[in-house]
Amino acid sequence: MVNWLQEVENRKETLFEDLFRLLRIPSVREDDKATDEAPVGPGPKAALEEFMKMAQEDGFETKQFGPWAGRIEVGSGDELMGILGHVDVVPVGTGWETDPFEPVIKDNRIYARGSSDDKGPTVAAYFAIKLLRELGYDFNKRVHLIVGTDEESGWQCMDYYFQHAEMPDFGFSPDAVFPIINGEKGNVSFYLDFKSEPTEGDVTLVNFEGGLRENMVIQDVTATVKGLDNTVTEQFATFVNEHQLSGNAEWHDGVAEFKLVGKAAHGSTPEKGHNAATYLAVFLNEFAFNNKAAQDFISALATELHQDFKAEKVGVSHHHEVMGDVSMNVGIVSFNEADGGRIVLNFRFPEGTEPAMMSEKFTNALTKYQFNLTVGESKEPHYVPADDPLVATLLDVYTNQTGLEGHEMSIGGGTYGRLMPRGVAYGALFPDSIDTMHQANEFLAIDDLLRATAIYAEAIYRLTR
Repeated sequence: MVNWLQEVENRKETLFEDLFRLLRIPSVREDDKATDEAPVGPGPKAALEEFMKMAQEDGFETKQFGPWAGRIEVGSGDELMGILGHVDVVPVGTGWETDPFEPVIKDNRIYARGSSDDKGPTVAAYFAIKLLRELGYDFNKRVHLIVGTDEESGWQCMDYYFQHAEMPDFGFSPDAVFPIINGEKGNVSFYLDFKSEPTEGDVTLVNFEGGLRENMVIQDVTATVKGLDNTVTEQFATFVNEHQLSGNAEWHDGVAEFKLVGKAAHGSTPEKGHNAATYLAVFLNEFAFNNKAAQDFISALATELHQDFKAEKVGVSHHHEVMGDVSMNVGIVSFNEADGGRIVLNFRFPEGTEPAMMSEKFTNALTKYQFNLTVGESKEPHYVPADDPLVATLLDVYTNQTGLEGHEMSIGGGTYGRLMPRGVAYGALFPDSIDTMHQANEFLAIDDLLRATAIYAEAIYRLTR
């Protein structure tokens, strides 16, 4: 009987080398640098090409689908198994103690942007395939390891890929947690636009800016306000200390500049972060602004949206017995006195509700504010039953290797697993892992990387018998 973990540990230095090649590439989407040859910027394309080059050097058959996606091919047979990962990463943000694109091993952890989301897990799945081949095992089904470049934004990479390639019959995405994610909530964003409408008064909200992505809790926010006296700096310092945040206010000639730092988190779990934008709005909501849009913008953030993680105050809450609750994240905020403001909210919703119903309830709950609501494109909830052979096999492998009981789970985060009718997410974090996805100082514990690789090797072996 194969000791999968030992086989991985015997080759861990090679595993690290493979992973570090990708972690050193800053593969953040950069629309301002987009071209026809690099539609989401040069970084994701460079990471994809490096992955394909690595696989070719290892002797695998590869196929690239423009600058969007690529795949590694092994095995033969009628059925096709898919493993879907991605090499793009979220923006770095602030607060890093090391260079986010120069991987560092410290305290038995690999620190780098993308180490846990999703370069580390994707390389683990790749290395598992490489290990099986090295051990001489045949793949009695076709296996495609499919790598995308736009998972953190619009999934355009997978749209392009599946316009030109075969959909797998079943498979998994190594982009979540063990023991398994066989249910994923739907995903939709609401865009609230507030049109500038000056009113009487002395206090002016000049600007208010925060957020990097809709699916990230806002860590950093800035604002400029005219018409406040100099005591506001001390008031803000007290507020920051009371809420255990960091930041400051500077005052010069009647103009106050605010900076506040919270804690980033994945937008599907907003309760794990501290949203700097809604906290700053709570402080500024004590003042009367001379613009209807500014007042509504600040008041909505402070009163209805602040820490309303289950969307209860905005009338959109819903609970499903298996998939859980609706979640709401304030992802991007922007205001200037000339044009007005925008708030972008990202919702994850279970079966039993849908965007049209949600938007109607939302509008009815916030009638005291003047804004235009636009509903973005949505992804529907996805569920593979617990008695499906794919789910049963993956849970059995998990139990076999960890000694822990496997059980079905649902999440708010969306993974490529949902693209396959019989697709799930599987690792690479464990129940006792520290989740630093989308945060400063992101890391993947080395023990988790090795254990996940071993689990993927056994899982791929068994699923291709």
